Amino acid sequence: MEHKLAPDLNTSPASGAWADNLPDIIETSHQRSQKYGLCPQTRPAYDPLARHDLSLLIEQNRLLHTHAIPAMETLYQQIVNTHNMVLLTDANGVIVHSLGDDDFLEKANRVALSPGVAWSEQKRGTNAIASAIIEGAPVLVHADQHYLAANHFLTCSAAPISDHMGNVIGVLDVSGDSRSYHRHTMALVRMSALMIENQLFSATFEDAITIHFHSRPEFIGTLMEGIASFNPGGRFLAANRNGLFQLGLPFSALQSHTFSSLFGLPLSALYDHYNTAAPGLLNLCMHNGVRVYGRAQLRLANSVFQQALLPGRAPPATPAVAANQSAAQTRRLSGLRYLRTGDPQLELVIEKVTRVLGKDIPIMIMGETGTGKELLAQAIHNDSPRSQHPFVAVNCASIPETLIESELFGYEDGAFTGARKKGAAGKILQANGGTLFLDEIGDMPFSLQARLLRVLQERMVTPLGSDKSIPVNVELICATNHNLRERISQGLFREDLYYRLNGLVVKLPPLRERTDLETVVRKIIATESAVGRYDVAPELMAMFHRHRWPGNFRQLTNLLRTAIVMAGDEPEIALRHMPDDFLDDIGETATAIAAPPAMADTTRMIASGANLEEMEQSVILRTLEAHGGNVSATARALGVSRNTIYRKVPHLK
Repeated sequence: MEHKLAPDLNTSPASGAWADNLPDIIETSHQRSQKYGLCPQTRPAYDPLARHDLSLLIEQNRLLHTHAIPAMETLYQQIVNTHNMVLLTDANGVIVHSLGDDDFLEKANRVALSPGVAWSEQKRGTNAIASAIIEGAPVLVHADQHYLAANHFLTCSAAPISDHMGNVIGVLDVSGDSRSYHRHTMALVRMSALMIENQLFSATFEDAITIHFHSRPEFIGTLMEGIASFNPGGRFLAANRNGLFQLGLPFSALQSHTFSSLFGLPLSALYDHYNTAAPGLLNLCMHNGVRVYGRAQLRLANSVFQQALLPGRAPPATPAVAANQSAAQTRRLSGLRYLRTGDPQLELVIEKVTRVLGKDIPIMIMGETGTGKELLAQAIHNDSPRSQHPFVAVNCASIPETLIESELFGYEDGAFTGARKKGAAGKILQANGGTLFLDEIGDMPFSLQARLLRVLQERMVTPLGSDKSIPVNVELICATNHNLRERISQGLFREDLYYRLNGLVVKLPPLRERTDLETVVRKIIATESAVGRYDVAPELMAMFHRHRWPGNFRQLTNLLRTAIVMAGDEPEIALRHMPDDFLDDIGETATAIAAPPAMADTTRMIASGANLEEMEQSVILRTLEAHGGNVSATARALGVSRNTIYRKVPHLK
């Protein structure tokens, strides 16, 4: 795959300054635009796709759409409140998804920067999306470099997204007010496009051996790593951009190679390595003599072939591993970076758990029901060195006390009445080499806590009915909504087990205390909606901010899932789409909101001689604090614009 570079723009360009010195790409595009019969002063018809047609287009680009959304959200968090928006298009330049600042969306809608609108060069003249598709390379188009005058207020940074064969299948673009252009935006777009390409690459080869490699071990798992896939017999299939660069051979030459000829390791040795409980990085010597480190994914659907490949050896994938591998696509979209939504409390949690990844330190997640404890546990596993091994979750509160022992530790044939022939591996053994997540650990029966403690200390499991202990190596993550110290004082939880589990303790904030509600709502809508986009009426979003959310994210997700169905083809989710019980809860919440303290503060200010301006500032600052510093939410709550907030309280700028 040939990859060109965008024009070198090291300083912020000024509108009009480039007219006499246009980059070649822009000048050539202007010439084509003129040949298409476009007039710079013309305001073109936009003709967006109908809702049904847009849904069909998204479905046709489902793989791209699914893997691009998390990267778009991460990118958007890096440019939020900069008068920009993030866009994803298909291979023809039709926008299929967008994220943007509320204060910029109105301007964007004037030039149809919205889903369902085509930004081809024939219809829009010179623009970054079209040029990225034509050039097959990142392109920046600033201000009056756009052919149509209507687009001169924009600066657009676009990068193509290619499949494993080098074909452009879409474009990632950041478009915004040209006055707020930043020279680092293009770098962020290019990195995000590369991230999407790597995700797509991994998703393309499900029945394959995929190796992630680099000469420096710390770069494995980053955008710098090379990725190469091979069929079950070891024949080369494809490599990503960095993989092709590190291998140093053209694609045509690589097609005659195998895993062994490229990395100097027999397939049997590769399987031996991953049959161990906690395999480390591979140390490989490439065909060109360069030594690299590697981590392999063995996603092989044909277990018969595996047995033939390794005579006399059972397939390395246990049922638990196979189940994990079938969910690989979902797991890859659930790393810690995708949980970043701008809330400072959550950022602190993510920072803490990132520091202990792979350090064999147990993690305890505290939090109310519905705050996303299992989601965080899964993300921790996915970013850990054990990510290619099982993630096994056990809800200690949902399994009957009579069954939880056999569920956890497994059993031998005939261990008890009703036991399966040949016995069954327990959850702990299923998690061997990977992560065991014990949810609601505070509800584990007291009699089993001593056995769990013994397993954690000795790293050995003895199934029921057996006299043999089996070595086990698991990373442990626990979660509870109980105060375990109180459970200890009540004689319901062992103190020695508590201190064995008490490595790193983090607490997930409830939804009512988070400052990222609007971002969370957008993420849920994008996930639950077939078309990926609904607006939320301002008055309804204001209600969301006032609600106490006793069920946290579980409650919000169910509410929005129902609202999407109720809204149907309407572009906006509004109050009329809400169930009656939510409206009743909102009414009770509104009644419970304490106005007297605010009135008392105001009375004190009047008594102290404060003027009207000072009183206005006081009200704004109190409301801002109540909304966690969110200026948009504060403006909605007070019924004023964001500009009014900034004008009344200048130090917020």
